[in-house]
Amino acid sequence: MPEHSGHGAEDLLDNIMETFADRTQKKNPVSFYEEDISASSKIKKVFGRQNSVHDCLGGGKSADVLLWRNKKISSGVLASTTAIWVLFEWLSYNFLTLTCFVLVIAMLVQFVWSNASGLLNRSSSEIPRLVLPDELFVNIAVTLSAEINRFLGFLQDVASGRNLKQFLMVVVSLCVAAIIGSWCNFLTLMYIGFVAAHTLPVVYEKYEEQVDSFIFNLLGELQNQYQKLDKGVLSKISKRNLEAKKLK
Repeated sequence: MPEHSGHGAEDLLDNIMETFADRTQKKNPVSFYEEDISASSKIKKVFGRQNSVHDCLGGGKSADVLLWRNKKISSGVLASTTAIWVLFEWLSYNFLTLTCFVLVIAMLVQFVWSNASGLLNRSSSEIPRLVLPDELFVNIAVTLSAEINRFLGFLQDVASGRNLKQFLMVVVSLCVAAIIGSWCNFLTLMYIGFVAAHTLPVVYEKYEEQVDSFIFNLLGELQNQYQKLDKGVLSKISKRNLEAKKLK
């Protein structure tokens, strides 16, 4: 009897598995698509992002430019930035020289426009004045000062704190930034960042699921390597520091 009951339990389990496999094969493609969406949403939750890429970039016109909603405006901004970088980096123009040339051209255009009406016996049209608002410079100064003060406060908190892991991570990050800065000047670095800001969000929005999956796997591998480093090196350093404090 025990053997018969054992075979009956195995047959019952096999029937359940076969029924489940048949239902899985007959499932419509919409359900598979919903499972993929739920899986991708879980990856997004892991990275802490619930909104769309457009909302994460702040929305509005700036996000439209970065995501190439209007290709003419986005391409014009990128082309203008590239032209400025070529003038300063490849043609070795100085900022003062280029500014003076631009002002001279603007004055010549305005002079010709103002005097052409008298030569052609037409009524002179008023040229709009270019006036930059004071609030623009005030907002730029306030934003820069706030970000710089927050960054300096973060560095001071890390330096005065007792978290050795965070301190080492910040030091390594600054060293990497210094090495990258030695490869190119500040203008080229700003241009690379500007181009990356106009290309990476578009690529990420187009291949969102693949990028999220790749980053998720990469972060998992980095976390495993960090845990090995923590167990092998950092934990020993922390124990030695505690032992030294106890001896004092």
